[in-house]
Amino acid sequence: MTTPLVEMRDVCISFGGVHAVDHVSIDLHPGEVVGLLGHNGAGKSTLIKILSGAYQADSGEIFVNGEKVVINNPRDARALQIETIYQTLALADNLDAASNLFLGRELVTPFGLVDDDAMEAETRKIMARLNPNFQKFSDPVSALSGGQRQSVAIARAVYFNAKILIMDEPTAALGPHETQMVSELIEQLKAEGIGIFLISHDIHDVMQLCDRASVMKNGKLVGVVDVDDVTDDDLLGMIILGKKPEGVAC
Repeated sequence: MTTPLVEMRDVCISFGGVHAVDHVSIDLHPGEVVGLLGHNGAGKSTLIKILSGAYQADSGEIFVNGEKVVINNPRDARALQIETIYQTLALADNLDAASNLFLGRELVTPFGLVDDDAMEAETRKIMARLNPNFQKFSDPVSALSGGQRQSVAIARAVYFNAKILIMDEPTAALGPHETQMVSELIEQLKAEGIGIFLISHDIHDVMQLCDRASVMKNGKLVGVVDVDDVTDDDLLGMIILGKKPEGVAC
């Protein structure tokens, strides 16, 4: 087995006496998608916010490429090539794809002016790699479809060398065609060796997009399974009952 891109060991965090994440260990390998499933309040988003630097764990350890790391804030996470794509996507609706890609990290000319041409050229390059059908470079992102907006958010993370990508409900509110577009983007990222944690409520999404599924309930890890070894009902039983499927390694 390769060294995991990231490994979280025995992680705990409490809020007001409630164990939001209770001794949870998960890992992620290069070119792998690991789904995080569970009801609202199961702890999956809290666990990932520890990895992204939004929260600090009370205890536990995080390893990136086999080395123990400390993540105190989102800047630390980005320095470790961890990028998060939230469900809201955090895009500036009035700006085009290139301006969103470089928002806060604009390319400038030798005279200190924003270099729009260079930013568009770089955006065209990264989009040709990730989503060759993307053509709406001059439109504000408010005019883009859900799948195209997701493409812009993913391109921004990948352009700045993300190796570990956290995706929060990437297909929420998307139609079948748009979901397929996101699925193809994820396959492309996997082929490039990027590891993805995918937070989802949708079992079908996880079965289609993920290699493994980690299920949480009441802050605890129910188990981690290969999606090829389980059915939708197995995952449902893990989510609702906190019950591991029989005859499947967890």
